[in-house]
Amino acid sequence: MKDSLNIKTTKAGQSRLAETDFKDLPFGKVFTDHMFVADFEDGEWKNFEILPYGPISMSPAISALHYGQAIFEGMKAYRQPDGSVSVFRADKNFARLNKSAVRMAMATIPEDVFMQGIAALINIDKAWVPSEENYSLYLRPVMFATDPVLGVRPSASYKFVILANPSAPYYSNPLRVKIETHYTRSDNGGVGAAKTAGNYSRAMLPTVEAQAQGFDQLIWTDAKENKYVEESGAANLMFIIDGKIVTPEVRETILDGVTRDTIILLAKSMGITVEERRVAISEVLEAIENGTLTEAFAVGTAATVTQISEISYEGKNYVLAAPATRTVSPAIAKKLNDIRYGVTADEFGWNWIV
Repeated sequence: MKDSLNIKTTKAGQSRLAETDFKDLPFGKVFTDHMFVADFEDGEWKNFEILPYGPISMSPAISALHYGQAIFEGMKAYRQPDGSVSVFRADKNFARLNKSAVRMAMATIPEDVFMQGIAALINIDKAWVPSEENYSLYLRPVMFATDPVLGVRPSASYKFVILANPSAPYYSNPLRVKIETHYTRSDNGGVGAAKTAGNYSRAMLPTVEAQAQGFDQLIWTDAKENKYVEESGAANLMFIIDGKIVTPEVRETILDGVTRDTIILLAKSMGITVEERRVAISEVLEAIENGTLTEAFAVGTAATVTQISEISYEGKNYVLAAPATRTVSPAIAKKLNDIRYGVTADEFGWNWIV
């Protein structure tokens, strides 16, 4: 993509690539040599730069730290068979970032800033994109308010940063999950549909408590009645019931997942029926007990397609069919990976070669 932004580039003095063990890539801990930064000041985006990855100087009074104006995205780039690099469904992440910005009363990002920033970062750090199966370069665009003012109002200035880290699969084993009926992730009229930092901090205590009980993640339920399935950790949820994919419909309390949308489109292209609707806890548990629920899995950018092996509700554990016996979600996951890694033709036009 042509750089119409005139991005200033300052290269790192020494690359950390040679000292990085690509066989040991814990998620979110190993970053590439550079980052893209931009500032929103005086009503416009400016100061477009590629800089060596490192600390950013800021005032301790910036409003993001005090009033929570912070949003982000998660997306991935993949090494193609010919050595090129593609970013998967970048247009969807761009649209969702701006949807989050509007909800949080923040400045929106122009498309050229988002796309050219990603392209510039990948091009300078292309050697960091893994070639191993199921590995990728995880991209984290983040924007936060920078007004150094202690006043409860939308900030007039923002910083936009894109980070990149080579990543192994997020989950290596099927998940044991607990249905949460006390704490809630989001509520009607809230910010559940925005990818904002506060949603994740709100989830931390109940998740830590669940992990102390031996679970990997939670299944969040609705805040009004705690009767309906919503999300699981940082992923959307899907169930195979009577041979159909059943998944909670997108609403103001549920994030509109890019991977969720991708799985639905792939499933339909494979002739699989998909129902997007309210999904009651009672329906899921009854389907497990009578054998009509054959698969349950979490879908997200980091998780991709992660199998759920056990669901706990009010102290009772429901063990699902062994992941090795499942056929529907593995078939969809394979088709998704084949497209992302350029093994098969991208009939949907999802891969953006940078």
